[in-house]
Parts: sequence; C-alpha cells; structure tokens
Amino acid sequence: MKSLLHRLIRLDYLIHLKSTGTPANCANKIGISERSLYDYLKILKEMGAPIKFSRNRGTYYYNEEGRFRISFLSNYQEEKEEEMMAMAR
Repeated sequence: MKSLLHRLIRLDYLIHLKSTGTPANCANKIGISERSLYDYLKILKEMGAPIKFSRNRGTYYYNEEGRFRISFLSNYQEEKEEEMMAMAR
C-alpha cells in the first residue's frame, strides 16, 4: 500500500505534466477514491499550490511554474539557503 506522501508526489507529477484527466480518471491513476482526490488537492492547495482545473483540456494544472520539493533539509542546508536569500535582498 502506498503512503500519503507517495500519492501526493504522484499527484504533483501528474499535475505538472498536465495529464491528470478528469477527477475520476486522476483518482484511478493514483489508486484512490475521487473523494480522497479532493482531500489531496486540498492538502496541496493548503501548502501553497496554485492548482486549477481546465475544462477544455480536462486536466488539473499549476497556474504558475513550479514544483513541490518534499525532502529532508538539514539545519546546515537551511542556514545556507537563508544566507543566500539574505544576500539576494
């Protein structure tokens, strides 16, 4: 059985490719119910994903370029990123 994280990553991938299909098709591709798909979309949106649905294309898509990055970030890496952000200001 796949974990929530694996399913969210798969959903992100399908949205990025603009190949989710209808909500029912997308849920089937991920192996979840359509109701669960809406819960997963809500999770991604709460994390800041600009997800929209195109009726013309029949797919979910991101309204702006970007991807989720779900990974472990060590304190060292986080400090380096903060330093780079401060330098860019």
